[in-house]
Amino acid sequence: MTTTEPPPAGGHVPTVSSNGSSHDRTTGFGPKPGADPQGEAGRKRLGEQLVASGLISEAQLDEALAMQSSGGGLLGEVLVSMGSLTEQALAQALASFFGYEVANLRRESIDSALLDLIPEDVAREYMCFPVRFEGEALCMAVAEPSDELSSRLAQASGKRVKLLIAPMGDIKWAIDSNYHALGNVERLVQVFESVEGSRRRGQEMSESEIVSEDAPIVQLVDSILTQAMRDRTSDVHIEPTGDTVRVRFRIDGAMKEVLTLPGSIGPGLISRIKIMANMNIVERRRPQDGQLTIMIDGREVDVRVATVATVGGEVCVMRLLDKTRSVLKLSELGMPPTTHEAFSKLVRSPFGMVLCAGPTGSGKTTTLYASLSEVNDPTLNIMTIEDPVEYVFPAINQIQTNEQAGLTFANGLRSILRQDPDVILVGEIRDVETTRVAVQSALTGHFVLSSLHATDSVSALHRFLDMGIESFLIASSVLGVVGQRLLRRICPSCKTTYTPTDEEMVFYEESGGAPKSVFYHGAGCNFCANTGYKDRIGVYELLTMTSEIRRLVVGWATQEELRNMAVKQGMSTLKQEAIRLVENDITSIAEVIRGMYTL
Repeated sequence: MTTTEPPPAGGHVPTVSSNGSSHDRTTGFGPKPGADPQGEAGRKRLGEQLVASGLISEAQLDEALAMQSSGGGLLGEVLVSMGSLTEQALAQALASFFGYEVANLRRESIDSALLDLIPEDVAREYMCFPVRFEGEALCMAVAEPSDELSSRLAQASGKRVKLLIAPMGDIKWAIDSNYHALGNVERLVQVFESVEGSRRRGQEMSESEIVSEDAPIVQLVDSILTQAMRDRTSDVHIEPTGDTVRVRFRIDGAMKEVLTLPGSIGPGLISRIKIMANMNIVERRRPQDGQLTIMIDGREVDVRVATVATVGGEVCVMRLLDKTRSVLKLSELGMPPTTHEAFSKLVRSPFGMVLCAGPTGSGKTTTLYASLSEVNDPTLNIMTIEDPVEYVFPAINQIQTNEQAGLTFANGLRSILRQDPDVILVGEIRDVETTRVAVQSALTGHFVLSSLHATDSVSALHRFLDMGIESFLIASSVLGVVGQRLLRRICPSCKTTYTPTDEEMVFYEESGGAPKSVFYHGAGCNFCANTGYKDRIGVYELLTMTSEIRRLVVGWATQEELRNMAVKQGMSTLKQEAIRLVENDITSIAEVIRGMYTL
């Protein structure tokens, strides 16, 4: 290994190629600054230090070295990909090994003026982020420090650069969160208004103004969708309200206003989205649905579009589906061990029906896909009918509904029955016809998975009764119903103790919460956009159709009678499961009240 002149304090070490050819293949890094390369400190490797620090075991190191030898890459990245080491622990270890400072991007006060020194394309290319000034030196957070990187960043910024180490994930997050795709909106609006002012009053926008890539309307729509993906948005709302157009994102289930645009831009904005989704731009009175696929930051994203006319103008809602996101396993959904075990048995039944019940945005489709991945087997013929197909399974035959071609859920389900299926997934039961075909399929030897809009597991059975399905058919076909909600997790970066309000404590105690003196919430930080919450976790209740429940269903028992019997037989309700998350400091009382308060 060729040694280099040790850099000065706060200096930099050479980077490593993916195959480690010019450095020690084992560590993927050069020696610690200031250390004697031939001495004990110089010979000590990163892997050995991680083992000595108790961060990983010898077995994990050997496994990572084997993976690195076959696939290349840096040892630290391999350990993180294996799950043996967190990105934060790796950053601390690298900082200690090389003598660098660690940048805490989650708590650091970000000065937006620094972003002008490092363009977004430079930040993404070199995975770096400007943190602060120390004297005349611009402190830059990087994941892989090197002399070459330091000189390139100094050239790009025109400043002397000091490198700090930060986890790769935090750097990616900082870039996405601070280099706003919506930063050029004001300029685009000015260009639009100048063109609008020169247009004759009442004249429609020309086709080039909603199709040309250089048109401000086109760039504005692209910017909105790009920022939505970076903010982990599930739904984008574009709502005209008189003289303004409000743009809101739904992030982790909560709405957030991100833009206020002049009212004159609204029709053009909606028309551009309609063209992208192959919808009728002339028709503005009737509700319309469409779909489009777009590449955002190298990721393929499906967008479901729905428009409807309101008194303020035409409202558009876009639901974003990241097709590159991996499907969760059943064990990763957050079900308690007993619920997970019981549900796993249900989805392996040879015939019958299992339902996922909950309101819109409660994670029903995620649960269905996790169930499919659990039962996916080459010996089974698995078919689905969905609207739309959100995730593609290579070994499963998936059908997408097409209303214009006459392919509805009911018609598609009938055609599936002639394809010799073993397992059928019906994306959503929306009408009586689909319900009848699904029930008949479950009764004739097929296993049916489906979702249903209902408040909980018990009300899902009553929805079937309200649709006119005979009670004895429901009792014979349905094996179980899982009711679910999604609650926001307390942000791990700003998790801190607090004193709940009197109202929160009364709710907690009346809901059966275990006595505790310390409660947690999120204080708000950069990492969670000062909301105090980051990501979500599922809350589940599983109603299993026992013989007693079946007798109550056949007898048209009330929801209260069904729920009491289910609880008596061991069902843990949604409220009880949510309070358990509060007991374990995963979510807060306020989030339970906001997200799933039930009587």
